[in-house]
Amino acid sequence: MINIKSAREIEIMRESCKMAAKTLHFLSKNLKIGMTTEEINEMCHQYTINRGGIPATLGYHGFTKSLCTSLNEVICHGIPSTKDTLRDGDILNLDVTTIWKGFHGDTNATFLIGNVKPEVKKLVDVAYECMMKGISVCRPGAHMGDIGAVIEEMAHGHGLSVVHEYCGHGIGRKFHEEPQVVHVGKKGTGPEMRPGMTFTIEPMINLGKRHCKVLNDGWTVVTKDKSWSAQFEHTILITEDGHEILTQFSPEEWTEADDKI
Repeated sequence: MINIKSAREIEIMRESCKMAAKTLHFLSKNLKIGMTTEEINEMCHQYTINRGGIPATLGYHGFTKSLCTSLNEVICHGIPSTKDTLRDGDILNLDVTTIWKGFHGDTNATFLIGNVKPEVKKLVDVAYECMMKGISVCRPGAHMGDIGAVIEEMAHGHGLSVVHEYCGHGIGRKFHEEPQVVHVGKKGTGPEMRPGMTFTIEPMINLGKRHCKVLNDGWTVVTKDKSWSAQFEHTILITEDGHEILTQFSPEEWTEADDKI
């Protein structure tokens, strides 16, 4: 069953999503060549708890860290580690989910580390545009399949592939709710969007083929052909006349206090 949020629940979702967005922005400002993904995890954890939030991934089905860090050929669910060091030319996805007053805010972005090859930068740019294109079709009366249809068309138009096995999801009191938001599909199919629905759109776009595999740790998902992968994610709300991106904030909402752990 798809959960339709009340006005009060939506207000709390706005708060949780803004907290996640600010956490992600803080981390992005502090990325440096030579740092480990475990250092990023520690920053994320402290930044979140110092503001009264809870890192949703910590302990989730046994996940041991406060965010996911996915480097290069890692599609998603990368586990922060002291062994993974940022190098010039890498790309890194940071996936942050924050619990605030019992509600989840979920966002991620892929960042360029140093001097990245042009084809890799294009991959990252197209992944972002795929997410935004998917968001653009969201409104009451549209269908979930409309999202995947436009994402797939855009990615394939640039000679890139879309991961099929992992998708966006409804979100609220639970980390993952109905509906599933598949990033490939056919227009006019799937559940109809209604005001009060909140869900994520988070396409995973590969430079090579779409196929993936899970490593022995049971979490880390990589491309089978070792091609690089990029992803972006927003949590959105279906409004009476369109949509609202919840996981963003305006520059004037960033304060001096937000620049500190």
